[in-house]
Amino acid sequence: MLRVLAVDDEKPLLEELLYLLRSDPRVHSAEGASDATEALRRVTRALESGPEGPDRIDVVFLDIHMAGLTGLDIARLLAGFARPPLIVFVTAHEGFAVQAFDLKAVDYVLKPVRPERLAEAVRRACAQLGGPAGAPASGAPVRSQAPAAAGARPAPQPPQPPLPPHRAVPEVTVADRAADQIAVELGGVTRFVAIADIAYVEAQGDYARLHTDGGSHLVRIPLSTLEQRWAARGFVRIHRRHLVALGRIDELRLDAGTTSVRVGAAELQVSRRHARELRDLLMRHATG
Repeated sequence: MLRVLAVDDEKPLLEELLYLLRSDPRVHSAEGASDATEALRRVTRALESGPEGPDRIDVVFLDIHMAGLTGLDIARLLAGFARPPLIVFVTAHEGFAVQAFDLKAVDYVLKPVRPERLAEAVRRACAQLGGPAGAPASGAPVRSQAPAAAGARPAPQPPQPPLPPHRAVPEVTVADRAADQIAVELGGVTRFVAIADIAYVEAQGDYARLHTDGGSHLVRIPLSTLEQRWAARGFVRIHRRHLVALGRIDELRLDAGTTSVRVGAAELQVSRRHARELRDLLMRHATG
């Protein structure tokens, strides 16, 4: 079971987070710290007591915006220890996700914290530590682990009737969905964005930001991977930072030796190594 430390400089939010953590059966104990100094003192004491010591901390749930050191600063300091605790960021701000995962965070939970989303963060921490991630769902059958008596034969199982043909799930449905959409997560909610709705993709480290007419979405997939996956769908690399849907390019601009494209309201630079190929592709697309 997990021993956790929650860090937040807003007392009501800290108390709510501790209440939710203590309500989780996978959490052995949950203590709170209201600032960076107290958090670092508790973690240092935990590390000195050893992995099996009474003060050990398995996971730190960190707010980001705090007076003095931020949660990101604390995470960077903890990363310098030989056996640092796992980090889960709990914040009201979406914009620090890339930095958080660069710091090897287990999860990134947005406020206001929903119990089911926090439970998922606990599950991920348990899985990374090698512990049980959760109990069987209510009503799920539990198999007995008691060994069979010596010489006893296993009880015969009744034959299972074949699944009627009309109830079989066609695999093509799942495959088509995976090919036509990409899953994005925001605040614990998984949405499926149609690839046809994506105008261009922007590299952000080992992540990519998908830009659609309705907004943008961050995914943990490198731009080079999306370039390979979506080449057949008309996405072309125009720059080391950008992948563009060919059919969404509104204008190609040449100005003083530089090339750029307009995609909706965005103007994106085209690198020299991609400029000629892009012009050829646009010409073929327009005449084809």
